[in-house]
Amino acid sequence: MNQGAVRLHNHVPSGANRRSTEDLPQRVSEMPEISRFMGIVVRMYFADHEPPHFHASYGGSECQFRFMPVGVLAGSLPPRVLALVAEWATLHQDELHQNWRRLQANQPPLPIQPLE
Repeated sequence: MNQGAVRLHNHVPSGANRRSTEDLPQRVSEMPEISRFMGIVVRMYFADHEPPHFHASYGGSECQFRFMPVGVLAGSLPPRVLALVAEWATLHQDELHQNWRRLQANQPPLPIQPLE
């Protein structure tokens, strides 16, 4: 695999790959927004569980992505949106890791540039 390629693997049992968005408004206050682009909102929880990851939402869909290496942990997004989020995460792995450490220390995250 070349350096720029991203492998996306979904490690969720079938039937559990779509997360309900009914509880999204409650989680938003606990999950600061770190980037927004092309209708995609990227957030991270304070003191979230391992492995290091972020949440991307688009319309009524949500997905959890790990970022070292980039890949899907849970949820689903439309294929084009999935590819855009993976590209963004690949470009910003260091910043994502820095924000993960900040949030684990109960510090606010820093904004990350959107995908252009």
